[in-house]
Amino acid sequence: MVDQPGCATCKFRAKHDKNPRSFLGRLWRWHAGWCPGFRQYITSLPDDERRSLAERYQIKKYM
Repeated sequence: MVDQPGCATCKFRAKHDKNPRSFLGRLWRWHAGWCPGFRQYITSLPDDERRSLAERYQIKKYM
């Protein structure tokens, strides 16, 4: 099982939230699209929370 708080409090994710167009923000977004840990994290969330995150980060496969 993935350490869910790690994904929820990821520093790269915080960089994306602060400035999505920054290099680290864009790197996190690219990484989130294929990261097995993030996949396990987001699929372990309740449906409404998962959809909310998927919409927020525009990750269509989790919507």
